[in-house]
Amino acid sequence: MAEIQFRKYTAEDASTFKTLNVEWLEMYFEVEPIDERVLSNPQTEILDPGGFIVMAELEGKTFGTFAYIKKGERLYEFSKMAIDPNYRGKGHGNTMMQFAITFAEKRNWNKIILYSSTILKNSIHLYRKYGFVEVPMEPEVLYSRGNIKMEMNF
Repeated sequence: MAEIQFRKYTAEDASTFKTLNVEWLEMYFEVEPIDERVLSNPQTEILDPGGFIVMAELEGKTFGTFAYIKKGERLYEFSKMAIDPNYRGKGHGNTMMQFAITFAEKRNWNKIILYSSTILKNSIHLYRKYGFVEVPMEPEVLYSRGNIKMEMNF
């Protein structure tokens, strides 16, 4: 079985990064103004402030992505995880989550946080499986779809 390759985002990935995320958002929710801003400007919104974007490939085809948005010193938000619909349900989310956690551990981060929605039962299950725990949401919600905040401490 082919192994997933993870690589750093490049400017050539901009349209794939946006397409994967917009497809996912439109399937479950809607693209909000903040999504449009971040997905249209990943360099200035994610990378320049100290974040990371990772692309996942299988047999030369980019099928998935996720990002880490810097929120503070050694504190990052896990965000913008998306997988091409043709690649879902095959365990790739598990592999991506394992890689994402190792990525954070190697950088000696203190904590990663994420925002999600409880209607995404598979996603919430995946996060809990890998050790994320639910914590109280801030009063000001970044995304209207977000009704759960989770974190992992290292």
